[in-house]
Amino acid sequence: MTEGLYKQKRSLELRWQLEYEQFGKYTLNMVEIDNAIKSVITEIKLEESKIADRENAIERSAAQVSVAT
Repeated sequence: MTEGLYKQKRSLELRWQLEYEQFGKYTLNMVEIDNAIKSVITEIKLEESKIADRENAIERSAAQVSVAT
């Protein structure tokens, strides 16, 4: 899931760069692209946090399991 978000972020960054190269200044469209990039970054952080929480839950549960001999 995060791979797709990283690709989306990179695509938006390239659009921003292209816009800057075309106009040579900060445009209103670039503001919208910046906001979209910020939104994707937030999604990435949330997704990575969910993944980390799942990994931590797995590690905690594995530590509680004991083998009786």
